[in-house]
Amino acid sequence: MKFSELPLNDSVLDALDAMRFEECTPIQEKSIPLILEGKDLIAVAQTGTGKTAAYLLPVLNQLSEGKHPEEYINCIVMAPTRELAQQIDQQMEGFSYFMPISSVAVYGGNDGILFEQQKKGLTLGADVVIATPGRLIAHLSLGYVDLSHVSYFILDEADRMLDMGFYDDIMQIVKYLPKERQTIMFSATMPAKIQQLAKNILNNPAEVKLAVSKPADKIIQAAYVCYENQKLGIIRHLFAEQTPERVIIFASSKIKVKEVAKALKSMKLNVGEMHSDLEQSQREEVMYEFKAGHINILVATDIVARGIDIDDIRLVINYDVPHDCEDYVHRIGRTARANNDGVALTFISEKEQTKFKIIEQFLEKEIYKISVPEELGEAPAYIPHLTGKGRRKNRSFKGEKGRKKKEK
Repeated sequence: MKFSELPLNDSVLDALDAMRFEECTPIQEKSIPLILEGKDLIAVAQTGTGKTAAYLLPVLNQLSEGKHPEEYINCIVMAPTRELAQQIDQQMEGFSYFMPISSVAVYGGNDGILFEQQKKGLTLGADVVIATPGRLIAHLSLGYVDLSHVSYFILDEADRMLDMGFYDDIMQIVKYLPKERQTIMFSATMPAKIQQLAKNILNNPAEVKLAVSKPADKIIQAAYVCYENQKLGIIRHLFAEQTPERVIIFASSKIKVKEVAKALKSMKLNVGEMHSDLEQSQREEVMYEFKAGHINILVATDIVARGIDIDDIRLVINYDVPHDCEDYVHRIGRTARANNDGVALTFISEKEQTKFKIIEQFLEKEIYKISVPEELGEAPAYIPHLTGKGRRKNRSFKGEKGRKKKEK
């Protein structure tokens, strides 16, 4: 479906035209009409499906009609992280280009000037406030923020907010809001705690559920079956001949992130790292450098798996097998966006084989296994149903490609 077929006004359609947005994604096609009807909504959709536009466009459409008070805050968008809040704010600027709609992004940091700018936007009554829970509560507690006229309350990545411990903060913010409002909740998953939150803050909501989609066909997926101590060697081998561009390496812990980043820096590669030990200003600087192309490789924990909005990432490497199928889809979904092709590689140690087999079952296909470089020594066989002790070592395990060579 084209955006022009939806009941959006000319100001919104002009902005979409200027940004060359033509076709709706499935989540946009299903959500926008329901939000325009004024219904509360709970939508289950992954990052990368176009969900930001799915809630911003209909809300901007309603605000641009001029029926909301100009001097008050009319819409609150909650986001779990500063990075996501900034990205929503950037999209907001594009979508509202032809409309007299003001917005302010409210997120933490150590910058006093930033706090004052946020305070000014909040007291003047920006139409749309895009905020992280902690920083919005900090402003609310100082007594100058009036949320009594909010018509739209939106929670983006609600499951991640609850994972980060923001349930009480969200419920505290809700107390400042009028009961007569439209509440819209987007979540990648629907665990019991999200259902409970929905029950508490939504009124007879419509539901849009996109199943956890399989990764895009354009993503070339492959894996290395290896020992844990061979993983760094595989990375060195991959990057030895050609300096990569636009690579994200996901690791399960900040300790591993630091270890991998240090090893790559020793190879004189342009590497940035992203994990929870960094100050907010440092994280923003790393993201800016990566987006600008000054950093080729970003080594990160799952803190950036969702919400990162860079279209031309060429390669995603799972240094560790993700915890579950959804995390796998989120991670590798960072590549092959905006009609680009992309490659996703996963390193599978002995302990991670069963976990990866579950991902293969979800994908309904066996992921191609690449041979571990010979100079790194023997690799384990891929026998996911056995325990660590029961697995056979197999010096000649080469994956599909290696077997063909041997047959010749």
